[in-house]
Parts: sequence; structure tokens; C-alpha cells
Amino acid sequence: MAEWAPSMRYPDPAIEILDPAFANLRIFNSSVERLATGFSWMEGPVWFGDGRYLLISDIPNDRMIRWDEVTGTASEFRRPSGWSNGNIRDREGQLVTCEGGMRRVTRTEYDGSVTVLADSHDGKRLNSPNDLAVDAEGAIWFTDPPFQILNFYEGEKAEPELDFHGVYRISPDGTLDLVLDDLKGPNGIVFSPDGRHLYVVEGRATPDRLVWAYDVGADGALSGKRQHIVATGYGALDGMACDVDGNLWCGWGSNGAPEADSAALDGVRVFDTSGRAIGHIHLPERCANLCFGGRHGNRLFMASSHSLYAVYVNKRGANLL
Repeated sequence: MAEWAPSMRYPDPAIEILDPAFANLRIFNSSVERLATGFSWMEGPVWFGDGRYLLISDIPNDRMIRWDEVTGTASEFRRPSGWSNGNIRDREGQLVTCEGGMRRVTRTEYDGSVTVLADSHDGKRLNSPNDLAVDAEGAIWFTDPPFQILNFYEGEKAEPELDFHGVYRISPDGTLDLVLDDLKGPNGIVFSPDGRHLYVVEGRATPDRLVWAYDVGADGALSGKRQHIVATGYGALDGMACDVDGNLWCGWGSNGAPEADSAALDGVRVFDTSGRAIGHIHLPERCANLCFGGRHGNRLFMASSHSLYAVYVNKRGANLL
């Protein structure tokens, strides 16, 4: 496993201030904790405050892990999981999952049964649903790159049936609509706290990875596409979480270029509402995805390659159940 030891110093040197604005988001005497390790590729953390636990996908092992806040232990929640990737709770508090290896989006009902919400578009199978967001009306938005059908590690290798990488919206009545088809490898997706803006990672944009911002109309239509974040300096984005002030906390790592300094890039990079980098939480592993949780919604959980990390920050996550 990646070498790591908790900091004995306050402030934790792993929490780097890139701009003075981040000083107010850091808690001086809160340090990064490693909560669990020994996994293959952690993704899609989602917080269940009513049960005080976190669910995380361990994709290559085709399972979901439950980390319990009371006991501090991790255990297997579901296997097989459809090579689950992103997870979120809908407006009724139910678990919604991108089963990337099964090429579908599902909802876990209160009795534990699983309902398929989407698995095809225009008569063709989806690529491999990756990440999700829920809007104020209860519609579920998800990204659909081909990442998990490119090998036998995160699912079953297959040829894509669609000739684009889509972003979709599942309305509360179950209707599936394609809302974006012009991004290469759409990945992380999140709404602003007021729901008026949507942010989407373009994970295969070149030469730099990007986060696009869109205005969201009352009917769910998107407009005003613009670059919000450019991952310069060999940086690459994955999942995102938004706090109550609209800052984006982004899973971060290198883009794989030989010149990239992974040790400096791995972790979480924080951007303000203008898209300016203000802080970085350094981890010994690439952070794939993250979410806010804990009793007051200010504990940041970071799913990072082989391990789960957490740190308390001075800002609550947006739209927590």
C-alpha cells in the first residue's frame, strides 16, 4: 500500500493553502486520517447520515464497501455490485448506483430489491455509467463514458454500441433524455447549491482536462456552456463535490504523462466559484471521488485508489440528506 502516516503536527502540512481564501475553509487542528485500506480502486462514496455510514465502490472486486462511523470499521455491503462506480441518494433517500460493469443505472429500494432505471438509449446499450447528480426536482443526471468496457478489470470488455459519450437525465416519471453528446469521456458531475449551474468533467479533453459549466433552465435544458476549470500542469480530474458556498472539491491526480509529478498532484484540489484553485489536500494516492458527510456535513471523505481518507473542514457539503 502507499506509504502514509498521520501528521503529528498542526496544521497538517498535507493541507496546502494555494490562495488565502482557502485558509477559512481549513480547520487548523484537523488532519487527514486514513480510515481503511487494502482495496483495488475506490470510487463513488455516498454518505448515509441517518445510519452514520458511508458506502464506497471497490470496482475491480465487484463489490461495495460500508464504512461505519460508530465503529470505524469497513465491511462488505454488496457483492456482486455490477462493478458499481458512482453512487448517490435520491430525494427519497434511496441509493442510486452507476453499475458501470453492467452498463446500467439502478436504484436500491427500501426492501433491498434493485430496480433498473436506465440501461439503453435509442435501442442501444449504454457505455458504462460513471457518476451521478440529483436535481431539486428529483431528476437523476449521469455521465456515460466507455471506461469500464475497455478492459476485463472493471467490468466485461465490449465494443461500445453508441458512437458518443453521453450525459443523461432520468426524469421523476422515468423518462430518459440525452442532454449532452459532445464531451470526450464525461466523468464527474455535480450541481451548484442553488441548482442553477451544472458542472461536468471532460475526462478525455486534450491537451488539458476540463470542467464545463452550464446554466440549467427550469425545464432542465442546458445552455451557456463555458470552461470553468482547466487542469493545467499535467493535472487530471475525476469526481467532484460541492460545498454550500459553491466551491468545488475535485478528485485530482496526474494525466499519465511521463513528465507528471504524481506525488505533487495526487489528492484533492479545491476551486472557488470563479474556477480559481485555492487549496490542495495532498494524499499518497490518486483521489478518484469524494463526498461530504459526518454529523454536521463537514467531514470530507476521499475515495483514493486503495484507501479511504477523511478530513474535517470548515465548510458543509451542499444538498446533503
